[in-house]
Amino acid sequence: MAIRIFITGGTFDKEYNELTGQLSFNDSHLHELLELGRNKVPVVIRTLMMIDSIEMTNQDRELIAHQCNQSEEDKIIITHGTDTMAETAKLLAEKISGKTIILTGAMIPIKFGSSDGLFNLGGALAFVQTLPAGVYIAMNGRYFNWDNVKKNKKTGMFEEIH
Repeated sequence: MAIRIFITGGTFDKEYNELTGQLSFNDSHLHELLELGRNKVPVVIRTLMMIDSIEMTNQDRELIAHQCNQSEEDKIIITHGTDTMAETAKLLAEKISGKTIILTGAMIPIKFGSSDGLFNLGGALAFVQTLPAGVYIAMNGRYFNWDNVKKNKKTGMFEEIH
């Protein structure tokens, strides 16, 4: 069975607008990343939203949970902004069982060329195929259980709470 990938936005898909000097969203770069990484795992991709996770509402998180529950696939990757990734993971863990769900993202936009996004996506693809049912965050070659992770705002890295 294919792996379901839900796109929600975040730094992963941001682009630099040369006219305004701001980061914004255009289209997802997920297809080109999968090509660049020479992915051979069957995937089904759906864009749910293209927003910064700081702007994500409870209603947005409920939509993500609903889509995960409705998905035929039991292995799911969600590209997500890193600032509130742990909040979304908590809600998903409370509402979904029997599926392996990996949230991943990037600290540097893909379009900047030196992004960690390709590496994180590759890690998420590997983890979703090997971890048991549950909700996890995959960043920087590591995976974290949903209830034992936080983003260290000083280092920009994810780490275990305990």
